[in-house]
Amino acid sequence: MTGYQVNEVNGDLFSAPKTHSLAHCVGADMVMGAGIAVKFKEIYGKVDELLAQKARAGEVAVLKDGDRYIYYLVTKSQSWAKPTYESMQTSLEKMREHMLKNDIQKLAIPRIGCGIDGLEWNFVRFLLQEVFGRDDVEITVYNFEPPPPE
Repeated sequence: MTGYQVNEVNGDLFSAPKTHSLAHCVGADMVMGAGIAVKFKEIYGKVDELLAQKARAGEVAVLKDGDRYIYYLVTKSQSWAKPTYESMQTSLEKMREHMLKNDIQKLAIPRIGCGIDGLEWNFVRFLLQEVFGRDDVEITVYNFEPPPPE
């Protein structure tokens, strides 16, 4: 791989290749009651294991799934709260440390912190560049596309 790259695709994040680790945003309470977090909770569960990591806002909780990691970016203290760009950046930095230690070079994410959390995608994309811009990492951003009506 040569350097940092971000690719945006339309589709379902959960269809990302198993070679990609996944990340999304949560509150420290790990409620995951809305948005894409609900799907993460359904698919990966292990909420007790996540809570036992005691990750606070600005940190990251991690689950292992086969050869990849599932990153829970803790960007707020409670699920009903709103994240800040600062908590987003520090969570991304913690995830980066884990990725470097574990030789993870492929990551698939939704438009993290946007949607119901209310952050602006252009600025979050800038934070990704700030945090990962010097690394050999490929980030695929999945823009959710609802399935066509039957």
